[in-house]
Amino acid sequence: MRTALCDEALRLGRILAQLLPGESEVHALLALMELNAARTAARRGSKGEAILLLDQNRALWDEAQIHRGMTSLEHAERLGGEAKYYRLQAAIVACHMRARTAEETDWGRIVLLYDALMQTAPSPIVALNRAVAVGMAQGPAAGLNALDAIAGDSALTGYHLLHSVRGDLLMKMGNFTEAREEIQRAIAMTQNLREQELLTERLKQIEKATPSS
Repeated sequence: MRTALCDEALRLGRILAQLLPGESEVHALLALMELNAARTAARRGSKGEAILLLDQNRALWDEAQIHRGMTSLEHAERLGGEAKYYRLQAAIVACHMRARTAEETDWGRIVLLYDALMQTAPSPIVALNRAVAVGMAQGPAAGLNALDAIAGDSALTGYHLLHSVRGDLLMKMGNFTEAREEIQRAIAMTQNLREQELLTERLKQIEKATPSS
């Protein structure tokens, strides 16, 4: 992450909200940026390694920034109108920020928000994120079904996160052989060193969980 760039985006977003106080999506966009930026300190470990949202130390999240984000989202909602792209995205992030622990995350609500987002701004990436949420809310088998329904989309061809998510779901289902193959595919598809490190750790977890023959 480029912290200075994020700070500048936030500064401009706050100015825009002042200039256009009646625009719901402006406040929703600002909410989305504030809530995502609130997790900055928790995104990286002591050695610079990436830490996934569910594994982050929530004590490191910036409470003041979360409050600003929630206030902006509430403002966007008070302005009314149809829930659009940024408001739905901000509402999804807000579900994570409200949960004091990863286990308390309202995944059912997140699935519903992704359903709405698919109606408003459908895309293969939104569908992929929805499959993750379905897997968390309804179990890995349901998540895998949702994922396989979109796996043939040409826009996801060669996309490493498709295989990363599939590997994670297969691992949770106890299918360690296929899970290993999917994670290996994901590692080969990304050039990002931090992502490779994260996926390599996932591969080690699969190896550790695989029963000895």
